[in-house]
Amino acid sequence: MKPAIVVLPGDGIGPEVVAAACSVLEMALAKAEAGVELLHRPIGLEALQKVGRSIPQETHEAIARADGVLLGPVTSHIYDIFDPISANPSAYMRKTFDLYANVRPARSREGVPALSHEVDLVVMRENTEGFYADRNLLDGNGELRPNEDTVLSVRLITRKACLRIARAGFELARARGGKRRVSLVHKANVLRRGDGLFLDCCREVARDFPEIAVNDFHIDAAAMHLVMRPAEFDVIVTTNMYGDILSDEAAGLVGGLGLAPGLNAGDKLAMAQAVHGSAPDIAGKGIANPAAEILSAAMLLEWLGHRRGEAALCRAGRAMDAAVDRTLAKAQTLTPDLGGKSSTQEFAAAVARNLEVGHG
Repeated sequence: MKPAIVVLPGDGIGPEVVAAACSVLEMALAKAEAGVELLHRPIGLEALQKVGRSIPQETHEAIARADGVLLGPVTSHIYDIFDPISANPSAYMRKTFDLYANVRPARSREGVPALSHEVDLVVMRENTEGFYADRNLLDGNGELRPNEDTVLSVRLITRKACLRIARAGFELARARGGKRRVSLVHKANVLRRGDGLFLDCCREVARDFPEIAVNDFHIDAAAMHLVMRPAEFDVIVTTNMYGDILSDEAAGLVGGLGLAPGLNAGDKLAMAQAVHGSAPDIAGKGIANPAAEILSAAMLLEWLGHRRGEAALCRAGRAMDAAVDRTLAKAQTLTPDLGGKSSTQEFAAAVARNLEVGHG
């Protein structure tokens, strides 16, 4: 049976960049002769306004049966305005389906105006705990307000989560080859128990990967070194909030969030989701950069291909990534965020023209 990917358009520019990504995805699959069923379902603000739920039951059921999800950006704070009980779709799916590994690569690409041209790293971010704790465990998103003048932000760190994100990071460093280095980012000198547990777990896992070099940084030092010596980083393994911040910093080095893909992966399901937000200020203008969503979809195909042992899916994913590179290098159809004048669909069409899928 061919795998199923649930397509969720999201909010703001989401429908535009997801449509662009799907056009490239479908062509890559066809060229690679890989069968995938795309199931389009409602989600987000539009679903909330129409049916009273940001994640309709039909959408939840489709995701539960699927092999993968392609999610457009969502505007998390908007849901509280319409219905405080409604879930932020992104957070809901990460926690409900235990998508614990947030894989966020950053790579310098030819033709892109960037602060650095020597970046090739991946931030492996723990995706279910930290300060972004489960609403079922704490009041709100990890915050308590005992009175109107006081807020306590509570962070959840568990051994289970630390061990599995560390293992995912070391396995990725092994698979990437190249530098074969894992950098552990923490603040154990101050947060001695929480970050101390994280660091201990990572070092425990490291013993199973003697061929991988390991170093560690306090989060503040990591932020500085990432700017000054980005080429030294390979795989960064860190907790939820630190990873959120560092991945945006890495994106800033290579040209911005329009080029920042992401994959939320669990043991049974993965969700492609660009790092950027829903950008409501440019929604409907047709100028959003769809590269991050296209690259996220490519990551999902490779994840599915490796998990299912289907080389055609991996070829399609690699072809999408390479086609984005070719399009950027030619610099003829860049979107406004990259200094060009092309529309969302014009960029996607150029990527589709640059698709070259081998059959080896």
